[in-house]
Amino acid sequence: MKVVLLGYMASGKSTVGRLLARQLGVEFIDLDDYIEANQKKSIKDIFSEKGEIFFRKLEHQMLREVLEKDKSIILSTGGGTPCYGNNMKTILKQSDHSIYLNLSIPKLVDRISKEKENRPLVRNISDEELPEFIGKHLFERRPYYLQAKHILDCNDASAETVTQHIKKLL
Repeated sequence: MKVVLLGYMASGKSTVGRLLARQLGVEFIDLDDYIEANQKKSIKDIFSEKGEIFFRKLEHQMLREVLEKDKSIILSTGGGTPCYGNNMKTILKQSDHSIYLNLSIPKLVDRISKEKENRPLVRNISDEELPEFIGKHLFERRPYYLQAKHILDCNDASAETVTQHIKKLL
């Protein structure tokens, strides 16, 4: 069984993924961590040294590699992963379940504003500008996210509750 979690940054993909993998007794893979281990560099360094085009090609290659593994996994993707190249098509074809963890803009703003220093994409964006930034991004990305097999409203749900919902879907 291969389960792929999709959603915007801070939507809970890694937290829920780890919890779900632990409860199901399967391996959890965070795609960004997998890429960093493979390249022995941070995503930030890969971007700055080789550029976004190189990164997106690498991301697609690593996504395919992970999904081709002959074992059950829970995979947490980067927020932009489904939106580039044929990544969403690959996810739909090679996973048993793709799940979009959907959160409202206000919820995302609340979560992201508390951890901006750990999020290079938004580190230099003021809290006042965050809603517009996130809204524009979601407008571009949502058509990809909405292709997921399952869409979960995670606005008023804890990671444990979301995990229980996912287990019922599997």
